[in-house]
Amino acid sequence: MNIISRCGSALSRFGAFTVALVFTACGGSGGMNSNPPASSAPVPVPAASCASDCNKVLVAMTDADGDFLSYTVDVVSLELKRPNGAIVEMLPATTRIDFAQYVDLTELITVGTIPNGAYSSVTMRLDYGNADITVERGGMPVAAQAVDASGTALGVVDVKVTLDNRHHLVVSPGRPSLLTFDFNLAASNTVDLATTPATVTVTPALVASLDFVEQKELRVRGTLVSVDTAAGTYLADVRPSHVRDMRFGQLTVHTDSATVFEVNGTNYSGAAGLAALSAAGAGTITTAFGTLAKQTREFHAEVVHAGTSVPGAGVDTVLGEVVSRSGDVLTVRGATVVRDSDGAHFARGRVQVTIGPDTRVVKAGTTASPTAATDAISVGQSIAAFGTANPVGNVSKSGDWTLDATAGRVRMNPTSIFGFVKQASPGALTLQLESIAGRRVSSFDFAGTGMSPEQDADPTNYEVATSTLNLSGTSAGEPVKLIGFPTPFGLAPPDFEGRTLVDFPRLSAVLSLSWGRSGTTAPFSSQEATALVLNLGNPDIGRVHFLAVGPRVLNLLTLPASPTIVPPANEPSAYLIVMRDESLSFQGFSDFVTELGTRLNTSAMVGLTATGSYNGDSNTLTARSLVAILK
Repeated sequence: MNIISRCGSALSRFGAFTVALVFTACGGSGGMNSNPPASSAPVPVPAASCASDCNKVLVAMTDADGDFLSYTVDVVSLELKRPNGAIVEMLPATTRIDFAQYVDLTELITVGTIPNGAYSSVTMRLDYGNADITVERGGMPVAAQAVDASGTALGVVDVKVTLDNRHHLVVSPGRPSLLTFDFNLAASNTVDLATTPATVTVTPALVASLDFVEQKELRVRGTLVSVDTAAGTYLADVRPSHVRDMRFGQLTVHTDSATVFEVNGTNYSGAAGLAALSAAGAGTITTAFGTLAKQTREFHAEVVHAGTSVPGAGVDTVLGEVVSRSGDVLTVRGATVVRDSDGAHFARGRVQVTIGPDTRVVKAGTTASPTAATDAISVGQSIAAFGTANPVGNVSKSGDWTLDATAGRVRMNPTSIFGFVKQASPGALTLQLESIAGRRVSSFDFAGTGMSPEQDADPTNYEVATSTLNLSGTSAGEPVKLIGFPTPFGLAPPDFEGRTLVDFPRLSAVLSLSWGRSGTTAPFSSQEATALVLNLGNPDIGRVHFLAVGPRVLNLLTLPASPTIVPPANEPSAYLIVMRDESLSFQGFSDFVTELGTRLNTSAMVGLTATGSYNGDSNTLTARSLVAILK
């Protein structure tokens, strides 16, 4: 069998999505029946029904870099539970989410209002009955079916996590509270590519934390309610992902003079952008990208898209990476097609985007409205193309699509690349390119990218212009991640313009181990309150045993010594023990180690996934998140 593993392809990346809940106080001292009838099960209380004794809650989701090209599942409900058994339901309606699309951001999915008090557990209900999961096989998108450990197709799954006793969520007047959840795709899924369709064995892992474990850009999507130009804010009815109706609460978005706006295809900044948004009128769809202030929990937008600048809002849109280009035809494979008529479709086939002299081309985040030549769009470029989309034949996940953007526009989004350093000099890097926007480099055809065929981009010697980026942390043979834009089509070399560099010490690392179906009661050679040392001499170690740092993959069994896992010194962290009926979540490493030791007295560990940063000199993984799966 071709097993990818619980952490995805060993050549690749790892996945998780985050649910973040922010609580802003509105007064009051209670709000729930503390003594529900003993004879009946607790009834969920709708979040909006508790009047003045409630606090506002923001719920958001994200996905770290992962093997899944699509992982679309219906989130049916999200329930918070108090120690007395009383339950509050957070979601007003079933929400269809493609977790694989949230690689570099977190998305707000609902703003609820819940009673003040302490909450000790959460249950998320997922419905896999209509799941749309796509993985990559041989550089091509293929369908995958979600199954349980016995191989039975998944339906509705409840994922329950209990917070440790020292870190219950306390909602009260005063400083807003925050709670995040990571549904760790890396720890939750084992992919088998040898079957047709490919199968994904799911063991859901939901990690809880009282802070953001990963600091990412936050996206808020919703319809415009009103604009306060004097305060520099606007109010939005939240509608997550591509939801077209229902109200998921309201949120105030703060802007300033540096906020970049794109309203109905025109770019503005600061007050001019807010005025254009106001002129667009109530009901205009908006998408804001920014950050949540740590102390006040206010949302501050750095970029705002509105009207037809939002994918699928009045105009069809293709989102993805250009895998090849021939003249004025861009080919995007493994794309999301968002149609104004019927919403989002993940396209496993080819999407051919036709551009022309009247196509408006802009780079994301620009503060003015100059148009670039269409030749600015090259192979590897992440794009949002706006025009008219049609399926080739019937609408099908496996079929092809076309998008006519000859009278439309293309937004060039910053693109991430991974590779190994071959040579570094002031202002330039040469890489062994491994992936573009998470897609294996074998998926791309670089013909036509150079000033001559001999100068076409070569992934074995991919040339990156780095301008004034600090290259002191780069060394030959080590992996790096760069964010920027491919050179305009037909003008390479260089092949890529790097705007941001992430070198080896700062790259995300993931460690994954399995111990077969029987598991092990001795996964560690040393188990202390401040450190865990893996027992690589354990004969029960299974097929999964690697440490991935960016594109570099290390076979744990070939290391000269067993890695040590330690917690971060001054950063948020979250740890999880997964069992059959529920999971236990911990904020403190020592509490996690203590509980895990107790559980291993009566149960065996079958899987371990840790994410964080790796120091090769000390052979130490600093784990911001760790998931231990017990038999």
